[in-house]
Amino acid sequence: MSISTENERIGMQEASDAVAITLKKMREYAKPGISTKELDDYGGELLTQLGARSAPLLTYNFPGFTCISVNEEAAHGIPSADKILKEGDLVNIDVSAELNGFWADNGGSFVLGQDIHGHGKLVEASKEILKKAISNIKGGVRISEIGRLIETEAKKAGYAVIKNLTGHGVGRSLHEEPHEIANFCDRYNTARFKKNSVVAIETFISTRSTIAETQADGWTLLGNKGGFVAQHEHTIMVTGGQPVIFTAQNGIWD
Repeated sequence: MSISTENERIGMQEASDAVAITLKKMREYAKPGISTKELDDYGGELLTQLGARSAPLLTYNFPGFTCISVNEEAAHGIPSADKILKEGDLVNIDVSAELNGFWADNGGSFVLGQDIHGHGKLVEASKEILKKAISNIKGGVRISEIGRLIETEAKKAGYAVIKNLTGHGVGRSLHEEPHEIANFCDRYNTARFKKNSVVAIETFISTRSTIAETQADGWTLLGNKGGFVAQHEHTIMVTGGQPVIFTAQNGIWD
């Protein structure tokens, strides 16, 4: 969507606050010994308290309020009572929701407890690359150039990017134009970021894989070459200068 009124800006901020606060509190609630379903149920309760409705549930009938991916899962992990979180797990929570007709999306990977498996470096790389990418977005910038920046920074840090998972427009529905804000330079994509547009920018930084493949459950994505993936995501408004970060309350950069 493109924001043209103060009411639209307020609506986007309120929806973004709901998903950001939910993500932050879910991250704080996560601890070794609880199931991903328990964590997801907590997230669902938070969204309800904030007046918001789960976007993946509304849009795709996803079997959970949020996507929770653990260790080798690249994205779209299904919350399960059988999946118990353990010390040192690489956990990704992706929270998107609708509130009063506005939709916002955010996510973040983190290491649960002590970094006993050494996932911390990957997580930090993903965070920093997202920060650098967002700081370079303004009206008129080619979408493919931000993709080039993300992949270049990933390679500098010793990582790859997942090429078939992308950021996207958001605002009046979960996925809008532009649909392909890729993590690499797609030379066929000549589109540019438009001032006042709302987009969800996300990194998918990988230790080995470059493609995420759907598993037998129809949702869970695993990397084609194994390894691990870290994702971080903010909903922003493009301006003529530095973007407005609507989901800043999630604290993924803290």
